[in-house]
Amino acid sequence: MEHPKEGEKSFVPRLIAWELTRSCNLDCVHCRAAASRGPYEGELTTEEVFRILEEITEVGHPVIILTGGEPLLREDLIDIAKRANELGLKPVLATNGTLLTEELALELKNAGIARVSISLDGADAKAHDSFRKMPGAFEGALRGIEVLKKVGLPFQINTTITAVNAEELPKVHELAKRLGAVAHHIFLLVPVGRGKELSQESLSPEKYEELLHWFYEQREKSQLQLKATCAPHYYRILRERARAEGKKVTFETFGLDAVTRGCLAGVGFCFISHTGIVQTCGYLEIPCGDLRRNTFKEVWEGSEVFNKLRDFRNYKGKCGRCEYIRVCGGCRARAYEATGDYLEEEPLCTYQPKKPEVLGFEK
Repeated sequence: MEHPKEGEKSFVPRLIAWELTRSCNLDCVHCRAAASRGPYEGELTTEEVFRILEEITEVGHPVIILTGGEPLLREDLIDIAKRANELGLKPVLATNGTLLTEELALELKNAGIARVSISLDGADAKAHDSFRKMPGAFEGALRGIEVLKKVGLPFQINTTITAVNAEELPKVHELAKRLGAVAHHIFLLVPVGRGKELSQESLSPEKYEELLHWFYEQREKSQLQLKATCAPHYYRILRERARAEGKKVTFETFGLDAVTRGCLAGVGFCFISHTGIVQTCGYLEIPCGDLRRNTFKEVWEGSEVFNKLRDFRNYKGKCGRCEYIRVCGGCRARAYEATGDYLEEEPLCTYQPKKPEVLGFEK
């Protein structure tokens, strides 16, 4: 896969996560934003959100993940979803599910929301509620899922993995199947926000590798669409396993996993905060632009951080000399949290690169 040079048009946003509000009705132990009830000052107005949506269309028509906090606490959510849809963008919703009603779900569907993600971090109330720090969160999420099923709005299950709940993953996966989810996405903990308090509960590199191999093996056993996020080594593992099994990694055999890469931060993905600050992702807490001062196009194409991430010659340590740099890239946020340098090597990777000259790999 030939890597484009800085500034080339092939760097288009494919996914944008937009923190519409930082307010939330839960206090999850792993929360990136350390979100709580709020209110939080300086939230973008409806008019500002509409303007930014229009600016996004100048550079692409990505999936817009309407998230938070809890986005259902935003009173203009339906209007925002409708406007995104009218502009040819692809709005989806990330929610904890506890505030969903049948009336609201119908409004979301009619506004053009294509899919809703609901987080389940345990397969029963005890496991999930302890993670979410709210009794009843599990039952609330299940009620939300039943509402989505009733109105015919597709949903996926998201699961954040730490050492505390790693053993729950197979059970959550089976639950996602029974509930009728269309997809199961796993997120490997990045220790920022309240998640820093869980840094001692992060998976070991060896357990991390083992879990991603298990996730790969579910491909043949599950009808669900599977995606590993904040787990870039999965895309190296996928290729290693495919090669060992005599398979070619093509769109026909591996779907979107064949054409995406591990860490998309600043390459095909970015994050917009509730106040309009742009980051390469929600976990890499380096401001790259202010959408109250700059257009989205100016930030996407001109950010120094974005452009450094797009040139793999800048990457350091074993990531910089790894033959899988183009399909993995290492988690830039974990590198930053571990070293203070977002270009350093991924700290949770066990893989040792082979000599580039042997593999014919060129930086």
